[in-house]
Amino acid sequence: MLDFIRIPEERMKLLKADPRIQKKFKDMCDCDFRLEEDIEIEGEDPLRVMRVKEVMKAFGRGFSSDDSLALLDEDFYLQVIEIGSKSKDRQNVLKGRVIGREGGTKKTIEKISGAKLSIYGKTISIIGRWDEVQIAKEAVDLILSGSKHSTVYRFLKEKLIM
Repeated sequence: MLDFIRIPEERMKLLKADPRIQKKFKDMCDCDFRLEEDIEIEGEDPLRVMRVKEVMKAFGRGFSSDDSLALLDEDFYLQVIEIGSKSKDRQNVLKGRVIGREGGTKKTIEKISGAKLSIYGKTISIIGRWDEVQIAKEAVDLILSGSKHSTVYRFLKEKLIM
């Protein structure tokens, strides 16, 4: 099976420039891929090709190669949340709210949910197991909808107790 995915130019340059990342992806993914304008993924197992496409999508959304490779495990999922504001200034404010002072909000969401977050471009992406992703997504949605950080921390604390 053959499939294609396009990732941001900045992330493609990073992938092309570092042969160690390419080797890690090729060794772990058990598929061939070519880096052109798009990433061309080829493999015999269609499910594997789809998983590798998710790995590349996660890498394109700002995750490290190691965090992206977690998606090869069927228990892990990728959730991409579009930041819905049309204004670039508003998008930056919303991203800043999710990150928090010195990264505190992002770290708290990651620590309590067990998921990994990446804030890149116009998206906030989450990698984790199904329940981890759901908790992190709800916390991010609360922040993006304007909830106070204390409300989000209370929500996360309740999830920690459960």
